[in-house]
Amino acid sequence: MSSARKPDWLKMRPPSGREFADIRETLRDHGLHTVCEEANCPNLGECWSGRSRSSGTGPDGTDDAGGTATFMLMGDRCSRGCNFCDVETGGMEPLDPDEPANVASAVAEIGLDYVVLTSVDRDDLPDQGAGHFAETIREIKKRHPGILVEVLIPDFQGEEELVQQIVDAEPDVIAHNVETVSRLQVPVRDRRAGYEQSLSVLEYVDRVSDIHTKTSIMLGHGEYDHEVYQTLADCRERGVDIVTLGQYLQPSHSHLDVKRYDHPDKYETWRRVAEDELGFLYCASGPMVRSSYKAGELFVDALLREGSSVEEARQRARASAD
Repeated sequence: MSSARKPDWLKMRPPSGREFADIRETLRDHGLHTVCEEANCPNLGECWSGRSRSSGTGPDGTDDAGGTATFMLMGDRCSRGCNFCDVETGGMEPLDPDEPANVASAVAEIGLDYVVLTSVDRDDLPDQGAGHFAETIREIKKRHPGILVEVLIPDFQGEEELVQQIVDAEPDVIAHNVETVSRLQVPVRDRRAGYEQSLSVLEYVDRVSDIHTKTSIMLGHGEYDHEVYQTLADCRERGVDIVTLGQYLQPSHSHLDVKRYDHPDKYETWRRVAEDELGFLYCASGPMVRSSYKAGELFVDALLREGSSVEEARQRARASAD
């Protein structure tokens, strides 16, 4: 059992509504997976139920209810076994060559103007799935030129030529998560992952491109404040533009215990530190915040599509979270 008792402020919105049902049906029709479901995201009800965007229209000028889904590429089983993650491990299957086209079709049917792609780790493949990931980005961009694409990529074992394939596909945001502070990488993450390896991926993207970079940190594994600060500072030093901080929630009794639940006020403090002191363009910080978080997407949307200033984009993102 978790050693910390879940506080009252951790409340999840149950999935419901027409938009939720429509997105789920579209995904099933195309045989697609989402990290929203596979990782039991606590915000699934909010994102899939389609809280309206302030813009009100998609890239083709049609009404956009704002439903969001994070597509998980390359299957629903991961080659790694991180102790915080609810995605199944092992039993890897061949890649579906139709997946890039199916994702692009689903994007049109759902009516998204901002797409988030992530994937399981595929250490079993010669290129660890980098080519398949890049092909999906290109297929979406080809069919929907006005769309914004954010990708949350694996570390590809730190191999720069594989990361470069993602860069060459020209997504609008490249995210890779450090997940936790340096001291707690083991036991939180699989031993094939690593703090410096993850930082090197983010630093490489910043060095070779103008693409915005993003990372995420989970709190509640027993980290100290000075370690969180150091992690934020390390990420910013490597050129990371956007960061999210959220509460780790134990998916099952076989996963790591929650050591502590921080109050929302603490998350607000970290937001101010990240933006005002360390210089991140944007920080989404709160108990229910996750890597793919709607307010963060609205920040990027305002910044890149609408040409808003950083402060204007921040205000729009925060208004959406209220």
